[in-house]
Amino acid sequence: MAIYHMSIKTIGRGSGRSSVAAAAYRAAEKIYDHRTGLTFDFEKKGGVVHSEILLPEHAPEHYQDRAILWNSVEHAEKQKNARTAREVEIALPAELDREEHVKLAREYVGQFVNRGMCADLNIHDKGDGNPHAHILLTTRPMNPDGTWAAKAAKEYILDRQGQRVMLPSGEWKSRKVPTVDWDKGENAELWREAWAKIVNRELERHGLEPVDHRSFQRQGLDLEPTQHLGPTASQMEKEGRPSYLGDQNREIEARNARREHGRHVRNLDERNYTQREQSRGRERGR
Repeated sequence: MAIYHMSIKTIGRGSGRSSVAAAAYRAAEKIYDHRTGLTFDFEKKGGVVHSEILLPEHAPEHYQDRAILWNSVEHAEKQKNARTAREVEIALPAELDREEHVKLAREYVGQFVNRGMCADLNIHDKGDGNPHAHILLTTRPMNPDGTWAAKAAKEYILDRQGQRVMLPSGEWKSRKVPTVDWDKGENAELWREAWAKIVNRELERHGLEPVDHRSFQRQGLDLEPTQHLGPTASQMEKEGRPSYLGDQNREIEARNARREHGRHVRNLDERNYTQREQSRGRERGR
């Protein structure tokens, strides 16, 4: 049965992370970071089976070069705590083949590109039953001429007469207004649901059970979610070496199985009770 997994993370300088380093690692490439003067070399990493950059129509063609794109992103950010990228990681159904993985991932990434984001797509598959895609997205909008635009615009606060309000410092009172809605909290749920719809359409075509992007609690199920193994634990499990996460998941699966068995027994008892009551009712009616 296919599993559903999606995580959305932010990459930024506030946590000491570089979008250049993130891109190099996910693509298993060697990229020089002009801002820090460091070279990030992950060419020996392996496991990357598909890699491409998808751009909005007005993006410069040379941003197809991963090094140019992410160095440009880093150069455009001046603040020491700037958010330079957003990463969306999705599990790809192991029941589908490589060609289908690429097709589904491209379709899913299209929603981000259509909204003006540059997307760096990398599919990882070490043959351990854990195929997944990393999608690095730019966080700064782009002007029609292909230059980076501002993340926020200044909006002056007006009084009841529609006049600007002056602060004691002599400056006009203002606030920052985002130029795009990419950071809205509700986007996470929309993006999770969008991936489920794309995957389920393909699973249905193959006669496979659908996935559900909702938590067990929201589905009304008294079950515990298992944890995403990740590449290290997946490789250990494939080699027959128990991992901590693997052991945790086996315990969770055992508890869920007991819950499912208990629910099945209760349903069976309720069904038998209903049938007996119906039978008694028929006897009394004779």
